[in-house]
Amino acid sequence: MIRLRSPRLATRVAAFFGIIGLLSGLGLTTAAYSVARQSLVDQRVAGSRATAFDHALELRDAFERGTVTETFQGLGIEPGGFAVLTRPSLTFLLQFPATAFPESLRTAVENGNSGQQLFQYEGENYIGIGVHIEASDSGYFEAFPLSSTERTLALLVTALLVGSGLAALLAVFFGFSTSRGLLRPLTRVTTTASTIASGSLDARLEPTDDPELSRLVTAFNNMADAVQSRIEREERFASEVSHELRSPITAMAAAAEVLAARRDELSERSQQALDLLIAQVRRFDAMVIDLLELSRLEAGAVDGHLEEVDIGDLSRRIIARSSTPHIQLTVKPTAPVIAVTDRVRFERILSNLIENAHVHAGGATEVTIDTERVGDVVITVDDAGSGVDPNDRGRIFERFTRGGAARHREGTGLGLALVAEHSSALGGWAYVDDAPSGGARFVVVLPKSEPTLVKHDMPTVTS
Repeated sequence: MIRLRSPRLATRVAAFFGIIGLLSGLGLTTAAYSVARQSLVDQRVAGSRATAFDHALELRDAFERGTVTETFQGLGIEPGGFAVLTRPSLTFLLQFPATAFPESLRTAVENGNSGQQLFQYEGENYIGIGVHIEASDSGYFEAFPLSSTERTLALLVTALLVGSGLAALLAVFFGFSTSRGLLRPLTRVTTTASTIASGSLDARLEPTDDPELSRLVTAFNNMADAVQSRIEREERFASEVSHELRSPITAMAAAAEVLAARRDELSERSQQALDLLIAQVRRFDAMVIDLLELSRLEAGAVDGHLEEVDIGDLSRRIIARSSTPHIQLTVKPTAPVIAVTDRVRFERILSNLIENAHVHAGGATEVTIDTERVGDVVITVDDAGSGVDPNDRGRIFERFTRGGAARHREGTGLGLALVAEHSSALGGWAYVDDAPSGGARFVVVLPKSEPTLVKHDMPTVTS
């Protein structure tokens, strides 16, 4: 299932302002159009009514003078309009049929009344005015076109819609500017938090004059101080403990060697106890060494040295010195590949992966160095074990964490943590997947050139 990424908060705020601006503009446009249309139509009706009544008075006088035809033809009907004079003896004056006008208007005039009505004839809109001329018992009808009024209204609607669009754009701009201003403090918090997470524990937010933001800045900086103090205290404790343990471990190892030299003089049970003691002292010593290395890495006390390295040749020499020197090595491409990296860190990464497979998974079955992906060196170590449980993959590179199959085996629980730390220091990352053979596949991705030698957040990789 594909999960769509939600829009940024600034985008949502700007869109909200834009929608509100657009809806407000459309509402005002509708209201303004309704008011303007009613006003223009009322004005048009009033003017048309006055003109029609004037023409009706002229025709009434013409009936008395006997010049109806001449007067009707000279009324000066508005261009686009038309008139009808209804009287049985004057049917020749019907230039348009009387039925062009609404029946209700004609009925009102026949009943001796005057009236007005909007109507449509041949697809055009008109104002129809009907006047009863009592002296001649006739009806005068005149149609006034609404085309000019409609053109005016169309221009008004266009102007209002353009104004609404501009208002919406201004609202979007205002919303975006406002949201950026409001979110700027959160951006600073995010940036500072990311800086702290990357290892710069002394990063802090700058003071501000805003009373509300000042409380946020103070609380954040206090939290960062507390976190830094705790981390430094724990790192210092681990380092000090590791250093303090070196002397007794050295003494215990020396004592064990003395006892081992006189092994034949000991009883069988004492020999078993001696073997157990020697194994645990060695394991304890390796753990202390690893803890000291992790402490130095976290404190930034390990200096990196970048150089051009033949990755394939270096990998062969690392494997030859490992506990399983006959592992199959595959280098892609087969030609010598030169990468810019830290030789010591690279060796530590690969040797720890091989040793982890040897101790916990029946040994490594294949090591692959792939440089065909642009910009990356991909180290892959497949083992003969049963794989890593998916529930353990997210934390397998944490210190003192072991997979289910390795919990009861020897090892310090720090080898993979060192792999992750060295990979991160070179600008890469490490993750575990399933090997085609059924075991586990440990993968380290390193930059092929110019690594940064700084800490990076490890991405979460799922299989």
